[in-house]
Amino acid sequence: MESAQLLIILATAIASATPLVFACIGETITERAGVINLSAEGTVMLCAMVGFVAAKTADNVWLGFVAAAIVGALIALVVAYGAITLKQSQIAIGFVLALLCSDLSAYLGNPYVRIPGPTVPPRFPIPILQDIPLIGPLFFREGDILVYAGYVLIAVTWFYFYRTRGGLTLRAIGEQPAAAFARGHNVIALRYIYTLIGGALMGIAGAAFSLDFKAGWSYRHTAGYGWIALAIVIFGGWNPLRAALGAYLFGMLQSLASVAQSAIPDVPTQVFTVAPFVLMILVLVLTSGDWLDRLLSYLPVNARRSLSRALRTAPPAALGRPFEQD
Repeated sequence: MESAQLLIILATAIASATPLVFACIGETITERAGVINLSAEGTVMLCAMVGFVAAKTADNVWLGFVAAAIVGALIALVVAYGAITLKQSQIAIGFVLALLCSDLSAYLGNPYVRIPGPTVPPRFPIPILQDIPLIGPLFFREGDILVYAGYVLIAVTWFYFYRTRGGLTLRAIGEQPAAAFARGHNVIALRYIYTLIGGALMGIAGAAFSLDFKAGWSYRHTAGYGWIALAIVIFGGWNPLRAALGAYLFGMLQSLASVAQSAIPDVPTQVFTVAPFVLMILVLVLTSGDWLDRLLSYLPVNARRSLSRALRTAPPAALGRPFEQD
């Protein structure tokens, strides 16, 4: 395979991972605030249907994204009310919503299966940036407005998390909510806000599938991507930049699986369809627990320490725990 072809394949993979980037950033924001939104699978699927139907009905692709974001936020509101106000199991609430929303997408979206609809405007390269060696062809030549919005979202979220007072407060309510409350922050209100923002981003992720990268709607259109987003958030150590890198890695694995399918036609296609999910799980296993320690033990001491700090993940201390705000 020529280097130019490889660059095109990788650039396409990066672009196609954009919906997953939105979902991962949304879940990262939610979990950093101390709330687990396990409904990601159903949210992305239902919002893919809602986004397509709204865009088709209004003949406006951007209204589809708005509708999907609103539905995603409403689903997150149910999670927030059950988890924060009622103090019920966040795992149970999210899991039930994941199943419910998946079934709703199939039932409500049945009249719109496999019919044409509006899509995001075609891809366009960014002048000057597209000419940067290696980086230009990978990131700024094959993208559309949604891909570039994904880059902006990653940068803005990272900056907000680690360079602003608001980001410090967000991390505090997920780590030490009692301390944040003692300093005058309304933990309950902030958890609601960040959970809704995360849900809206997951809604946009769903619409990105049906209005851009897998244009149209069909039964179980985004099956598996919500669960992968949840896994990537853990893989990314609840860091928006690392979560985005995990999403792009998954996109590359999917692209390479497609190339391998063409190169090895005798192997059943189902193997290549499932391979990226299996490989992503393998990466998660190898970067956690005893496996990571064993792999790092073969490296020099300084390299081992640096990689251990970079790869070691720990969830927010108050993740999934209800908070009594008196």
